[in-house]
Amino acid sequence: MTNPVSPSYMREGGLRLLFPALLLVLSGCMVGPDYKRPAVDVPEEYRGETAAEESAASLADEDWWEVFQDPELARLIETAIEQNHDVQIAAVRVLQARAILGITQADQFPTINATGGITNQRSPRFGPTPAFEVTDYQIGLAGQWTLDFWGQYRRATEAARARLLASEWAEKEVVSVLVANVAAAYFQLRKLDLELEISKNTLASREESLDLTNIREERGLSSLLDVRQSEQLVYTASTRIPALERDIAQQENFLSTLLGQNPGPIARGLTLTEQPRPPDIPAGLPSALLERRPDIRRAEEELVAANADIGVAKAAWFPQINLTGSAGYQSDELSNLFTGPAGIWSAAAAFVQPIFEAGRISSNVRLTEAEYQEMMLTYQRTIQGAFRDVSDALVAYRKNREFRMEQEKLVEAARDSARLSDLRFRKGETDYLEVLTNETNYFSARLELAEAYLGELTALVEVYRALGGGWQEDGA
Repeated sequence: MTNPVSPSYMREGGLRLLFPALLLVLSGCMVGPDYKRPAVDVPEEYRGETAAEESAASLADEDWWEVFQDPELARLIETAIEQNHDVQIAAVRVLQARAILGITQADQFPTINATGGITNQRSPRFGPTPAFEVTDYQIGLAGQWTLDFWGQYRRATEAARARLLASEWAEKEVVSVLVANVAAAYFQLRKLDLELEISKNTLASREESLDLTNIREERGLSSLLDVRQSEQLVYTASTRIPALERDIAQQENFLSTLLGQNPGPIARGLTLTEQPRPPDIPAGLPSALLERRPDIRRAEEELVAANADIGVAKAAWFPQINLTGSAGYQSDELSNLFTGPAGIWSAAAAFVQPIFEAGRISSNVRLTEAEYQEMMLTYQRTIQGAFRDVSDALVAYRKNREFRMEQEKLVEAARDSARLSDLRFRKGETDYLEVLTNETNYFSARLELAEAYLGELTALVEVYRALGGGWQEDGA
């Protein structure tokens, strides 16, 4: 008579298999290269950076509400971060990457399933064998574990974790670009507002001048040509107003889309000329850009993932060790299922060693190595592009600032010329052509000054984005 298998014996048998398996996993190696950050040629300073701008501190260290101090602009940016669809899509992709990491990480652990069943079998009478009916009850646990002796699953988890970090940095990159886009679009809107204000004020002034010219022509003090030239000035300003009103409405619609809203009006804050414009912008150390700019961090995490993929591919060359086991109870009587000789268990270990794969594994290794090289080149290209972005933005801000200051002088000169020519015309010392020329120059100079203000502020936005600022929406 066989001895019944006790649950304690089953546990001891399972432990005898589990401990060697754990030792095997713990002593196992991880094939494939460990990640090391590639050497990068980092300049000591940005091209276009002045001595006054050289500092370890960076504009990107400041939160966006400290850089863009217009209260309405700050409110718009906050709304955009909360409602913009691109940001929401990026956040969902982070959730997807986190789920993929969980799925991949689960491969390192055994799977255990509960099993159970009832089997009823009836056999008819056959010759001398009488008819019989048998019912069998079974319940237990079954487990399977593929040992990660070569680190295949650990490398896969490393790759999945890196891709999760890459998706998180991609989300920060979307936020950074969104902050810059909202600020630039808002400044563009305020520039159009300024141009509309200039055009309306100019129109009102020129209509008064036209009335005066008509009176002078009726009294014989001016010619009909003077009247027609005065009308040209009026129509030059009046025809610009509808175009500006159209552009303003379309710009508001664009901003509404960035906010994740339907097209509608946009609230205004400071005027274009009131927006803060620092004389110098601290750019910080170029080496800090590698840690702060989201697209660089994303590219590096993708490089880390590609490096781990090489280990996953190489692990396929080695044998795969599988452990399986089950334990439970089986009886033909439900009342005796957990008593008597009802205990059953089984355990097995097996390995699979690839012998002939027609070059599949080797080709996959070469593929992952080539993908790693692509990611490395992408990483290096991203860094060089970032250094160029910062250098271009710093030069643009400084030169646009100089241009704006000179344009202000030009506006003052054009204003005085227009005033003097109008006085000369009223005294009869010159014809209206001189007034026409100087008024046109003054109007154009004021519009160009509005463009100069916009160029300076847009360059400020680009410096902030290029330095990696704008994604610290939580104040981090």
